[in-house]
Amino acid sequence: MNKYFFGVLIIGLCITACNRQAEQTKDNNTEQHTVVPTFDADTAYEFVAQQVAFGPRVPNTQAHKQCENYLYSTMTQYADTVIKQYFTAKAYNGNMLEGCNIIASFNPQHANRILLAAHWDTRPYADYDSDIANQRKAIDGANDGASGVGVLMEIARQLQQQRPEIGVDIIFFDLEDYGEPSDERNIYYGENWCLGSQYWVKNTHIPYYHARFGILLDMVGGRNAHFPKEGTSHYYASSIQDKIWNYAASLGYSQFTNDISHAITDDHLYVNQYLNIQMVDIIDINPYSPTGFNATWHTLNDNMENIDKQTLDMVGKVVMTAIRKE
Repeated sequence: MNKYFFGVLIIGLCITACNRQAEQTKDNNTEQHTVVPTFDADTAYEFVAQQVAFGPRVPNTQAHKQCENYLYSTMTQYADTVIKQYFTAKAYNGNMLEGCNIIASFNPQHANRILLAAHWDTRPYADYDSDIANQRKAIDGANDGASGVGVLMEIARQLQQQRPEIGVDIIFFDLEDYGEPSDERNIYYGENWCLGSQYWVKNTHIPYYHARFGILLDMVGGRNAHFPKEGTSHYYASSIQDKIWNYAASLGYSQFTNDISHAITDDHLYVNQYLNIQMVDIIDINPYSPTGFNATWHTLNDNMENIDKQTLDMVGKVVMTAIRKE
């Protein structure tokens, strides 16, 4: 072999190898770098405030009906289709409750779908309020209910402006928080919580509904929020949970931690059990508090004064990243 040609060949191979290595490094850096998605925390905050302005959204009340109409009319401005799923359910105490799951869909014709959800009703009892006189009063539910809905409403607004390449379904579950008061837990038995999601999983809005995975938002607007890997999610959907928490890490959100919390009975439990859709719960959990949640949970202090736009922004951007990455 000609020595000059051999030398040129070696140099050429070195240049090619170096270029490939540079390209590979560039690709790896691109994979590690997550572009921060568009999400307007001010708008999400206003969506939360609008819900709270109706008053406690307790089933069978005027405030509940007014909020239902507001959610439906707003989501019709953004989504391709919006469905009201009316149902009646028996509460723990035998009361018959009129419920309404609100289901908004983008690209309903796509088989490749993800499911996003939150509950929109509010707790009829401030049963963990420090003042005993308040413990049978209904809560504003600014964080416990309205925050998750507000984040998803802003996500819907963003998806209307920048269409997703996949199908996205957003469900606002009703009758999630009408379980028995804490001082009567030993009197009533049965699955008395999450009545709206229990109804939906047995009566999906389209036959044989399926999604690749789901994300539930619950209490995602409080100050100093802490989002460990919730236990039920970890049991049923650990791979999805890891993926979403990795997105949070790539965005620099240390509030999403890798410690595993206690298991929560929430709407995602029934989606996992009945539909075999891996669904994770992004929920503010404080393992060091007496209740296991934040200090305003099921108290009259769950109001707009304790809603933090930075928390709404963080959670919204994590979920938007999960949508865009799919």
